[in-house]
Amino acid sequence: MEKIIFFSLVIPIFIFVLYLGGRAIMNGFSAKEANKSQKEEIDNNPDEKTSIDNTNISDEISKLNDLKDKGILTEEEFESAKNKILKN
Repeated sequence: MEKIIFFSLVIPIFIFVLYLGGRAIMNGFSAKEANKSQKEEIDNNPDEKTSIDNTNISDEISKLNDLKDKGILTEEEFESAKNKILKN
């Protein structure tokens, strides 16, 4: 009798755990495929890639300029950080 109760509780829990694991794996595969297709899209359109890079660089320099204007960064620190961003 105890075995029947035990298995009637364990089997649904085991099936649920397998379901959750399979669902997580499938989400991982779909995310990987989405990233792959997005990367291929950017690689096929080099102008867009350059535009994205330029936007990121200008955003970073803008943030640094804001920090310099607020007095958080000195002029030397600003120039150093800006040169580091431009070299990458």
